[in-house]
Amino acid sequence: MKLLLVAPVVLALAACTTPPKPSGFLTSYEGLKPRPNTMRAKISERRDDAALAAVKTVRIEPSQVYSSAQADWLKEEERAMLLRELDAQLCFELSERYAIAKDSQADARVRAAITQLSGTGRVASAASAAASFFIPGPIGVRAPAGLGAIAVEAEMLSPDGRQLAAIAWARAATAVGTDDPSLSRIGDALQFIEPFADDVSSAASATENKAKKPPDPDPCAEYGPRFRAAGWATGKVTGLYVPEVNAAKPAEEPPKEAPPPK
Repeated sequence: MKLLLVAPVVLALAACTTPPKPSGFLTSYEGLKPRPNTMRAKISERRDDAALAAVKTVRIEPSQVYSSAQADWLKEEERAMLLRELDAQLCFELSERYAIAKDSQADARVRAAITQLSGTGRVASAASAAASFFIPGPIGVRAPAGLGAIAVEAEMLSPDGRQLAAIAWARAATAVGTDDPSLSRIGDALQFIEPFADDVSSAASATENKAKKPPDPDPCAEYGPRFRAAGWATGKVTGLYVPEVNAAKPAEEPPKEAPPPK
C-alpha cells in the first residue's frame, strides 16, 4: 500500500522548484538561483567560489527567528530548542570543511535565521504513529493535516561584510515519506534543520573544499554527540520524533552565586 503511494508524491516533490520568497534577512538576494534536481527542499543559492577558496576559519553567529516567521506562537523553550539545534547542526556541518573560530578572528562569519515556520499537529501525528505501527516499512504514511514546515536563510560574510555565499531553503513535511510524526509542535522543523545545515555547508564551500571527518577534539562538543543513538532508538520503537532525545544538548546554565554569609 505504501509503495503504491510513493511514486506520485516523489513526482510532485520533484516539481517543487520554486525558490522561497526573500524575507529581507540576507544582506543581498542578488544572484540567487534555484538549485536544480532537488527533491524535498526548495533551495535558492549563490556563492563566490574564488573568494571561498581563501576561507579557512569561520565564526558562527547565534541563530535567530526572523520577524517574517510570524512565530509568536512559540514558547520560549521551543524557540530555544530550535535555535540551539540550528547552531549545533551548522557547527557540525561547517566544522567538516572549516576550522571553527569562537572569537572575531576568523576569515568569515556565518549567520542564519528561521524565516518561516509552521507547527506540527499533535493529534494527526499520534494517529500517524499508530498507523505506522500496524503498517511497518521504510516509507511512512502521515495524516495530511498538521504537517509542519520551515524556511531558513543563511549567508557567509567576509570581515568587511561582503557576501561570499547565501542560501534560502524551505521544506515541508509530506504525507508519504521518511519524516517522522511528532507530538511536539516543532518536531518537523527540528528534523529539517540537519539537511538545511548540510546544504549550507556545501553552498558556502569552494568546489575543492570537500567534507572531511569531524576534527578531534570536536569544536562542537558543547552541543552533545553528532549521532544521537537514543533518538534513533526511540524513533524505531515509537514511530515518533521526540525532541528531548533527538535535539541538541541544552545549553548549560551558569552556576548560581552562593548567597552571602549571614
